[in-house]
Amino acid sequence: MLKGKDLISIHDLSADEVFEILDCAANLKVMQKNNIPHQFLKGKTLGMIFEKSSTRTRVSFEVGIFQLGGTGLFLSNKDLQLGRGEPIKDTARVLSRYLDGIMIRTYGHDRILELAKYSDVPVINGLSDLLHPCQVLTDLLTIREHKGKNFRSLKMAYVGDGNNMTNSYLYGAAKVGMNLTVATPQKYEPNALVFEQALTDAEETKAELVWTENPVDAVKDADIIATDTWASMGQEAEHDERKKIFAPYQVNAELLKHASKNAIVLHCLPAYRGEEITDEVFENNAHVIFEEAENRLHTQKAIMALTMAD
Repeated sequence: MLKGKDLISIHDLSADEVFEILDCAANLKVMQKNNIPHQFLKGKTLGMIFEKSSTRTRVSFEVGIFQLGGTGLFLSNKDLQLGRGEPIKDTARVLSRYLDGIMIRTYGHDRILELAKYSDVPVINGLSDLLHPCQVLTDLLTIREHKGKNFRSLKMAYVGDGNNMTNSYLYGAAKVGMNLTVATPQKYEPNALVFEQALTDAEETKAELVWTENPVDAVKDADIIATDTWASMGQEAEHDERKKIFAPYQVNAELLKHASKNAIVLHCLPAYRGEEITDEVFENNAHVIFEEAENRLHTQKAIMALTMAD
């Protein structure tokens, strides 16, 4: 179903395709844990363009393509003519002649869209300032492992900045039918077009998507609470100002009193303890958070296998 397709946004996927990725990831995880060979991409090569650095994205994609029998090439701006001003459309057309797939982690989302437009091989969005689909698909897998497959019975809360994670959570929740309440300060809401599109997606699955300024209202009876850093990469100059604005949105023990008794907390990492999350809450949920981190490997392997296999 996904063969040869790009993975730019969860919004572009059907609900069936989202569940196909989750099922494939779960199966690949079992295979990896039981040392069952799964070299579905033997002889394939993935180019990994990093205009924005990352620990988890690089390691999980590089290890993932290796475990699938293929080869990963790390490509920074220093390695590509992109760093010297070559048009991205030319880079796309050249790399398509050499590679079987391209993953890009960058700043502007328009760069991914242009790369995909001119590429003849599948393009995977490893992260943009607008969206982080691989991480949210990973989180859906983690939620399914800890809360079961019936997403429609769950309530999720996201507390913090209306960033690329928030935007992708809206798309993800809409596709699987999970209720989601997002709590951010005013002027830090999710992208308006993303919210509009997610609400349209949610009409089919009956998911309830809500924005509020009140974090207590958001986490009330929530089964899953997620947060993220208050200042993403590239926003370092805003860090001190954001700490003041987002202080009421810290995920701490007091806030969790309003959530479901067996609620879990997710964090895509890196986590800044004492800011968006307390050390106490982080450590109490570390078993889930690091399972979530591991699941990046299995989910991205599923995406590569489904889009790049013959």
